[in-house]
Amino acid sequence: MNLSEQYRPRTLSELIGQPKAVKVVERIAERGIGGRAFWISGATGIGKTTLARIIANMIAQRHSIVEYDSADKFKEADADRLADTMHTYGFLSPTGLYGRACIINEAHGLRRAVVRQLLGILERLPGHCVVIFTTTRDGEDALFEDDIDAHPLLSRCVQIPLTNQGLAGAFAERARQVADAEGLNGKPLAAYKRLVQRCRNNMRAVLQAVESGEMVE
Repeated sequence: MNLSEQYRPRTLSELIGQPKAVKVVERIAERGIGGRAFWISGATGIGKTTLARIIANMIAQRHSIVEYDSADKFKEADADRLADTMHTYGFLSPTGLYGRACIINEAHGLRRAVVRQLLGILERLPGHCVVIFTTTRDGEDALFEDDIDAHPLLSRCVQIPLTNQGLAGAFAERARQVADAEGLNGKPLAAYKRLVQRCRNNMRAVLQAVESGEMVE
C-alpha cells in the first residue's frame, strides 16, 4: 500500500488544513448526514476524495459504498442502478450503520443525460443515503462540457469548496511525521515546506516523494 493510502485521514479530526470544510460537515452531521448530496471542489491532492470517503463512512459501511474514479465511468445505467438501490438499506455494520453512499469523482465529466437523471434522483434521496461529487473545477461557469447548465444540480447539493491556501506548514508537518514513522526522514521541516510548495500543495505527490526516499540524507 502506498503512503498516501496508508496515511489517508479516516475522520474529520484527522483532515488537515480544511477547518471551514470540517465545520460545515460537523454542523450538517448534527442534523443528520443522510438524505443529502455534497459537491466538494478543490485543487488536486488537497483532500476532496478523502473528505468524500469520510462523509460516506459516517452513514454506510464499506460494502455499501460505491465509488467511481471518474464521471466517465458513471453512465446512464449506473444512474438507473443508483435509483433502484437507494430505496433499500445497506449492510448493517457492527456500529449500527446501514445506509448507502455513492461517490462520483471528477464530476465535471458528467454527461447531459446523466445530469438529467441525477436531478430526479437527488430530489428523492432517502434519509439513509448520500451522494457525493468531487471536482477540481470551481464555480458554475463552464463546469460541464456540452453547455450543460450546472445550477440545477449544484442547487441540490451542499457545496464544500476546499481551500488551497495556508497548507504548506500543515502538510509539511504531516509529511515529516509520516517520514519519521516510515524511517524515511533525514531533513529539517524547512525542506518539507519546500517540497510541499514544489508539489503545489498536492499531498499525494508529497508522500510519493517521501516514499521514493527524497527526504533521506
